[in-house]
Amino acid sequence: MSVDEAQKKIISVFEPLGMETISIEKAIGRVLAQSVFSEINLPLFPNSSMDGFAVRSLDLEGVSKEYPKQLEVVDDIPAGKVSKIVIKSGQASRIMTGAPLPRGADSVIPVEDTDQFQHGRQSQILPSRVNVFRSVQSGDYVRQKGEDIQSGECVLPQGKRIRPQEVGLLAMLGMSDIPVVKRPRVAIISTGDELVPINKALGPGQIYDSNIYSLSAQVSRDGGEPFNLGIASDRESAVIDVLEKTTSSRVDLILSTAGVSVGAFDVVKSVVERFGRIEFWRVNMRPGKPVTFGHYQNIPFVGLPGNPVSAYVSYEIFVRPAVYRLSGMETFEHLRIPVRLLDPVESDGRESYLRAIVKRQAGNWTAQLTGHQGSGNLWSLVQANALLVLPSGVKSLPSGAIIEALLLNEAD
Repeated sequence: MSVDEAQKKIISVFEPLGMETISIEKAIGRVLAQSVFSEINLPLFPNSSMDGFAVRSLDLEGVSKEYPKQLEVVDDIPAGKVSKIVIKSGQASRIMTGAPLPRGADSVIPVEDTDQFQHGRQSQILPSRVNVFRSVQSGDYVRQKGEDIQSGECVLPQGKRIRPQEVGLLAMLGMSDIPVVKRPRVAIISTGDELVPINKALGPGQIYDSNIYSLSAQVSRDGGEPFNLGIASDRESAVIDVLEKTTSSRVDLILSTAGVSVGAFDVVKSVVERFGRIEFWRVNMRPGKPVTFGHYQNIPFVGLPGNPVSAYVSYEIFVRPAVYRLSGMETFEHLRIPVRLLDPVESDGRESYLRAIVKRQAGNWTAQLTGHQGSGNLWSLVQANALLVLPSGVKSLPSGAIIEALLLNEAD
């Protein structure tokens, strides 16, 4: 099966999860389940954008350093105070950034443009008069009511992932409880007699299990909640025991690594077939050929290869879009750009994902392989910031050829 067809088959079975309400303190990284409409204007009232003096612009027509204008200071307005004084012709009120503009005033003159700015700061003593050295237009240095957001306006759409700036906006709107899509719960299983948890000593022929940790990190990054089910040995009974935990744990997706290839001890695929169904097995890609998709007890199941790079790449291509969809976001797609090869590349004709470093050089994007491309070589993936996509049917490209690069480090 082609990569494109496999992607479409997997994503087609997923829909966004239901809604829950959480506190704003926990909203970062979550996805809005409903659009947010402002119930207030922002700003709430006309206010000063500068420390200075609230004035009538007509009083300052033609004013300059050579021809200053002296105004009577009738009030002091810090942020949080509403002045009861109406500014009349020839008058001004000292005003701080964010303070409400007093009635009668239509603009603010920055303190830097007055005789009250000395030694790099404003005098703390309220003057009885102020000399102004420039003119202003009506509305200068004033944040008008509702100029950012109008009451009733949709400010954040459903499906928006909440970043720190969205948290700040929600707080400005006075929202303490946020409607978000539930986090998808993803069960993760590693299989193989050779695997050992990282807190145990290695025996002969054994290796530490890295997949369960890298996959958990990928799921967390994408807004999911990883549910670590540990390591199952290469026996059907052991795999069944671990998979049975998923049916009572309310998981939305099962990920397993290894056990889905053609080896004598690859038993995961047969267990899933016995207690569910397999939609497809094997994809025309490298690394990641033995990717398996189906359902175990009606829970979507994706079987990934056991080699660490294969598991990582297969997750990025097939699973990440599914986790995004469950989380309420649009299907995820990596940013892809054309790059010029600094090394010749080759593969076996399958659609291949080659680890590389992409850089901007002399106005062009270039790509250099990170070394050995073996599917167990996680170090070369750590060094990479992109995967070069060698299309199906293409076995080699020379240095200097243009190839598509899938970027790994782009911002979400």
